[in-house]
Amino acid sequence: MLLEADEQLANGRRIPACRDSVVVPDFNANHGNWNSGEFQFETKMLKGIFPVIPTLFTDDNIVDPAALRSVVRFAVDAGAHGVVFPGVASEYNFLSVEERGELMSVVFNEVAGRVPIIGGASAATSEEAIDAGQHAKDHGINHLMIMAPSGLGQDVNAHREFFARITSKLTDVEVILQNAPSPIGAGLNANAITSLVEAIPAITYTKEETLPSGPVITELLAQEIPQLKGVLGGGGARYIIDELNRGALGALPAVELTDLHVAIYEAHTAGDFERARELYGYSLPLLACQMIYRMRLTKYVLKQRGIMDHLHVRAPLPELDEFARRDIDTMLEALKTVFP
Repeated sequence: MLLEADEQLANGRRIPACRDSVVVPDFNANHGNWNSGEFQFETKMLKGIFPVIPTLFTDDNIVDPAALRSVVRFAVDAGAHGVVFPGVASEYNFLSVEERGELMSVVFNEVAGRVPIIGGASAATSEEAIDAGQHAKDHGINHLMIMAPSGLGQDVNAHREFFARITSKLTDVEVILQNAPSPIGAGLNANAITSLVEAIPAITYTKEETLPSGPVITELLAQEIPQLKGVLGGGGARYIIDELNRGALGALPAVELTDLHVAIYEAHTAGDFERARELYGYSLPLLACQMIYRMRLTKYVLKQRGIMDHLHVRAPLPELDEFARRDIDTMLEALKTVFP
């Protein structure tokens, strides 16, 4: 994770340096109360690649903490600037409350303070989101990613009330508002997101995943909302170059290409845009497949890369047939030219 005191030049555009990025040793410590108006931000700025850790299941549909630990180790060893759990790529909406709590402990213990953790607290209701957020808070995690839920549609007032209820109960947290496209999320426009950020002081970041994501990122950053520290990309990092060019702080993709995504981000941050784009080219064929097969693709690639063995998913997704697996294996052979 890089902290910048000056502006960086990206493809001829000046991107403002990040604000109030003060570093303290405890990534996940709480230091105040947003809702009291007395919060002093003293944690490291969220910047870089934050992969979403998948939930690993045995063939008998049982969660496997040991496999989960292996994937967390891979992400951290690959240079991830932080990790996210649970998110959409974790199949959070197919986990019980007990499983979410148990697996949050596994991730927290395996990370062991080496990088920041963003606790996923997305849910259909504010009550469920509060419970999920409390799991994270119980581990000292004060960054929570919460999706604008699809069930509230385009009703900005309903979304405002949703986030207000959550942050009134979960104090001392910073919220990353995840704006995912329908039907996964509400797919709000830039004006709606701006309205929510301005109304809810605890929202300090957004994760933009509607398509096209770039113009929304540009519009949000142009508003210069005081407490909005920045925008993070999603969508599997399929559009990471465009998003970084527009001033995104980084991306929150799935985990299977963490080493590649970190290399893209670091090349771009260092100003080596040609190298960043070259590396980006290795990611796109796999990410095109990921759009279809989603968590099945993630788990298959992790298995083929020797990180873990479990392929079972709970989400209803297309199966990888022999032709699809052969195609993915060919893509992975190409990836080995840069990551043996």
